[in-house]
Amino acid sequence: MLAPLTNLQSHDDGRLSDDEFNWLTYRAAGGFGHVMTCAAHIQRVGQGFPGQLGNFGDDHLVGLKRLAAAIRAQGAVSSVQLHHAGIRAPAELIGEQPRGPSDDAEFKARALGEGEVEALIEDFISATRAEEAGFDGVELHGAHGYILCAFLSSQTNRRSDRYGGTLENRARIVFEIIKRIRASTRADFQLGLRLSPERFGLKLAEQRELAAQLLGSGDLDYLDMSLWDVFKEPIETEFASKPLIDWFSDLPRGRTRLGVAGKLTSAEDCRRALAHGAAFAILGRAAILHHDFPLRAQADTDFRSAALPVTRAHLKQERLGAAFIKYMSGWKGFVAQDEPVAAD
Repeated sequence: MLAPLTNLQSHDDGRLSDDEFNWLTYRAAGGFGHVMTCAAHIQRVGQGFPGQLGNFGDDHLVGLKRLAAAIRAQGAVSSVQLHHAGIRAPAELIGEQPRGPSDDAEFKARALGEGEVEALIEDFISATRAEEAGFDGVELHGAHGYILCAFLSSQTNRRSDRYGGTLENRARIVFEIIKRIRASTRADFQLGLRLSPERFGLKLAEQRELAAQLLGSGDLDYLDMSLWDVFKEPIETEFASKPLIDWFSDLPRGRTRLGVAGKLTSAEDCRRALAHGAAFAILGRAAILHHDFPLRAQADTDFRSAALPVTRAHLKQERLGAAFIKYMSGWKGFVAQDEPVAAD
């Protein structure tokens, strides 16, 4: 599965660009079974990055339809990741104060009123216009400190209404969105959720409890655990007895699949993740480096991603646009820095 990767290369108003189209469809051609877009914001004020794909207006439909059809033509399953940056939305980008579950001094964000929370839920539901566009499903971005993750965290969610307090209340928004998407889409429309296990004010015990509820509910097709490093020890010392993946792969899951992401850069890494109980491997950096990583891994059981740093020419050949290459150049050690930087 292709991870939902920030790449900064769509148009300023959220419309799909040719660079974004080429980047994603090239991965579908390269053998990825499931191709997911970058985080696509479901409200204008939910934008987290410049050049972010949008999924909140009818003017986005033309590009989304084009993309869904092209991914399907390559034989891959397609999804749009539904996203709202919440407290992490830059004020200079959205033109107003960011908002989240509670006032937040660090991010200079304000708390959503209860009516605004209900409107946010509605916008997550209406963003399933991805079904109208021809996508096979959507994934809710509930990780990395963005708005749904901020509701889950007792550190960033200090509300006293029905959306704050206990874990049940903090997770209420997620369960309401899931139930209502299920009620408003066709039976075979895929629904996934991305979660973080730790950081961002989250507690591993609570995230494990939440994952167990979600896996057992039967309402999700898959749970996407963003682990940063699939096989690392958890941050919290009381859970350091086994790798992070094992705290989630041992949960009963019924028919719900479990996918994991985090430093899977070789065929062996992917096999190891499956051996630890994952149903599928979610690739980010490996997919940036090789559009055909799945085909290479099938052909060579010892295949490993290219050693870093790589050249800008390599990334251009892998169909990354200029904005994406510039973004990756900011990742320490990813792109060779002795090359001249081409003008945008």
